[in-house]
Amino acid sequence: MKKLLFAVCLSASVFSFAQDYSVPAASPRQKVEQQFSMSKISVDYGRPGVKGRKIFGELVPYGQVWRAGANSSTKITFGQSVNFGGKVVPAGTYGLFIVPTEKEWKVILNKDFQQWGAYTYDAKQDVVDVTVPVNKLADKQEWFEITLNPTGENTGNLVIKWDMAQAEVALKPSSPDAVTKIADKLKEIKKIESDAAKTKS
Repeated sequence: MKKLLFAVCLSASVFSFAQDYSVPAASPRQKVEQQFSMSKISVDYGRPGVKGRKIFGELVPYGQVWRAGANSSTKITFGQSVNFGGKVVPAGTYGLFIVPTEKEWKVILNKDFQQWGAYTYDAKQDVVDVTVPVNKLADKQEWFEITLNPTGENTGNLVIKWDMAQAEVALKPSSPDAVTKIADKLKEIKKIESDAAKTKS
């Protein structure tokens, strides 16, 4: 009976331990989020490592669609309609894919954001694609990385880096004038609320 109780207690403690820990992922998943204009942008992606391999042109072949990360496809969510590298994209979630060449990357937003890798990629589901230059990094980027860097109050860059390569897509609101008007109105409302609070006190 004591042995049975011991086994049960041991199993429970191991189960509890397993809930708190997991085997390290070969390509850790990461989610980045950035305030953008009147809303926010988020990116959910897998981060493979270089691990001594030749990346572009071999592991990631030139001229073929790549998932822009590892495992399930990379997902990007826009809280508002944006100008993505010069093309308007409605608010929503999209799959982010890349077709790399040595000097340029075609960055694609696709309606299907729930697929594994790019194995079921369908170009008919593309929303937009933009071609951007590839710059050589001074230092190797071991782990694939996507960042969202603000460049102004209503602008930013989607920055993609891995190994010795980096590419950027410029982001801005699809209707800058409308955003400015809404921001001005919101500032007026906040001032009215602040003045009202001062009057009460």
